[in-house]
Amino acid sequence: MKRRDWLLVVVFLFLSILFDQVTKRWASGLTSELSYGYLKFILIHNHGAMLGLFSDLPAVLRIVTLSTSGVFILSIFALVQYLIPRRLMPLRISLSILVGGILGNVLDRILYGYVVDFVAFEVGEWHSPVWNVADMVQWVGYVMMIFALFKYSEQLWPDQNERKTFWVNKKFQIKHSLFFTVIGLFLTLISAVFSYTYLRVTLEEIVGYNPALIAKFTKPFLATFVVLALLFSLILFLVGRLISHRIAGPLYAFERFLKDILEGKGLTKAGAALKLRTNDDFKHLEKLAEQVKEQVSKLNAEKTVHVTEYKEED
Repeated sequence: MKRRDWLLVVVFLFLSILFDQVTKRWASGLTSELSYGYLKFILIHNHGAMLGLFSDLPAVLRIVTLSTSGVFILSIFALVQYLIPRRLMPLRISLSILVGGILGNVLDRILYGYVVDFVAFEVGEWHSPVWNVADMVQWVGYVMMIFALFKYSEQLWPDQNERKTFWVNKKFQIKHSLFFTVIGLFLTLISAVFSYTYLRVTLEEIVGYNPALIAKFTKPFLATFVVLALLFSLILFLVGRLISHRIAGPLYAFERFLKDILEGKGLTKAGAALKLRTNDDFKHLEKLAEQVKEQVSKLNAEKTVHVTEYKEED
């Protein structure tokens, strides 16, 4: 993806977060409920996630889990942006808006330990949950993303752009994927040791040596960390397979092209040219393949021997 595209993606992400935080700053000054017809503004400190989820978790675990999830989401966001075809900017922007809304609430969690909710609807006896601009932005992102997925489905999964073989070079790709996974596990292990040690030492400083109370916080923390680590490892393995496919695939296609050339296939102008997938690496092989084809055709033409038959005269 070009630098300009990344800039546009980051701008929409930043604007979504900024819009949310500015409105929350305004809402934090509310001292009483404001009513404009069906629209209500009432300040609520939501100690869970979206619409009160995770509110039953211990405070420390809730803050750590949701804050860590925010960083995890941001990492996945950057990875998905890298994998989306470059020309699908509407899909990229919708993803930026969606993630911006999610991170708006995560930022509240990191800064305050709760999310500022302040918008609600009231129609007769019906009351909507209290929400905020970040929640609204997320739904806008969802709608835009669904629309983009339907509109650009042929560009996302074009039949002529597919490589039917799941493992082009199985040994290389598995090795590549496992390398990604092992590196991720080592980094996760380092993070786990640091986080667990820091949490345990902090708890002992606050509550003293109380194994039962400390276990109440550390066991759920470790369980959550293990789940995240396994999920992260699976994602890394799949990403490794996808990235290795973009490396092994072009080499595999180029190898087949050379074999066809050596067997005398595809040397005519009408012969099939090497055509790689949109997001493949080594796109320069297409031009190189065409040059090889031209040179081999030229050499074959020069080596053609015209045999003239002479008849004996009576």
